[in-house]
Amino acid sequence: MLTAYRTLRGPGEATIIIKKSRFIGHAQSVETEAEAVRFIEGIRKKHWDANHNCYAYQLGFNDEIQKSNDAGEPAGTAGRPILEVIKKENLKNVVVVITRYFGGTLLGAGGLIRAYGQTAGAALQAAGVVTRSLFQTVRVEIDYTWLGRVENETLGGGYFIDHTDYQDRVAVIALAPVEQFEAYSALITDATNGQAAITPGEQVFASVADGKLVR
Repeated sequence: MLTAYRTLRGPGEATIIIKKSRFIGHAQSVETEAEAVRFIEGIRKKHWDANHNCYAYQLGFNDEIQKSNDAGEPAGTAGRPILEVIKKENLKNVVVVITRYFGGTLLGAGGLIRAYGQTAGAALQAAGVVTRSLFQTVRVEIDYTWLGRVENETLGGGYFIDHTDYQDRVAVIALAPVEQFEAYSALITDATNGQAAITPGEQVFASVADGKLVR
């Protein structure tokens, strides 16, 4: 089972000029092929006057969806190099579109491959890479007298609090790395002298940025 994968932190854009041709790389993380297609169409509309809008995307936890398109460039000189950069960086759920405004000088097959690969790499770097890990959602139901202790033990142990439900009893909804669920349960059980009702919930992927969980 996949417990972590690399993807993009956010959208990224980079421009490279090679022999007067302008290459604009656009990179974005997506969850579905429909999202990837919408992103591609959005770039095409934005740069409707460009000579080419080439793209590639890789989707799925097992990289089961891989597609590329040369968009009028010689076969194998644009889409495939973009896809190879995505694969080399071991990124999942990522789409890259590269817009080219022709500058009047032919680059040749080798030159095009290098240009599209270089622009794809620059766009990915601009977007930034994050690792998304699998977390176990845990509901910790306790009397209010234990709230401070549970919060301190959770955060002090390197775990995260998603939110807190205040009702007759209070429930802390925590997230622990999936492989640390048993350790977290033992920590809270010990901290509350066995008074906590601990219930596992759904498993979700999230990344950690500046010490905070980003879902």
